[in-house]
Formats: sequence, C-alpha cells, structure tokens
Amino acid sequence: MTTQATSSVQMKSWDEQPSAEYEDGTKLTRAKVSQEFSGDVEGDGLTEWLMFHRADGTADFVGLLRIDGLLDDRRGSFVLENRGTFDGKVAEGPLTVVPGSGTGELAGMRGDGEFSAPMGMEATFTLRYDLG
Repeated sequence: MTTQATSSVQMKSWDEQPSAEYEDGTKLTRAKVSQEFSGDVEGDGLTEWLMFHRADGTADFVGLLRIDGLLDDRRGSFVLENRGTFDGKVAEGPLTVVPGSGTGELAGMRGDGEFSAPMGMEATFTLRYDLG
C-alpha cells in the first residue's frame, strides 16, 4: 500500500565550491548540504549536488540525499536521488528512492516524490512510498 509523507526541510549548512568557471559566465559546482527534516519524516539529511549554473542565474542539478530518522514510526535511513532546475527563485524537481538504500525498519522501501525549495534555507517535499 502506497503512503504519502510531507515534510519541511531546514538547511543547516551549505558548502558549495566551484569545480570549473568559464568565460561565458557559466560554472560547474559541487555542494554539500546538511538538513533537518520535520513532519511525516523526522531526522537529519546530507545531500551532495553537482550543479551547472548559467550566466542568467538559473541552474540544473543532480544529487543524492541520505535521510536518517523516522518515517511512519519506523527508524532507519534511505537515499533519494534528486534532480531539478533552479529558475532564479525556486529549485524544484522529482525524487526517487534509490533501490536497496533502505536500512533498519525502512529496508525494502521504494517510492518517489517531488521537492520545492524557494531561495533561502527552507524547503518542502512530498514522498509517496511503500515499505516492503
């Protein structure tokens, strides 16, 4: 049975470093971000993103997010693959549970969802999941 969870995400730290910067104003960066989740998912997260920034302030990114905490009163961890776009104001995109990443009482978890992160240090996400 598929269950839906929604959570708020507070960014605790953001460390973004350029990998390469180009004459046309574009750049590649890597960001390591720690988060705190509250709501249907409670716990701590760590994300690593690879980003391509355009000269106009927009960007595309791909990343992996590991969440360690409680979901549906079950303790464990799981990893989400996320990718998306930043239009200069909001970063958003789909999420997918990485197969085989669930641990503890979240072993066998599968699912997908989406996130939205207005510029700043807060975000929201929705996750539809099954616990196998």
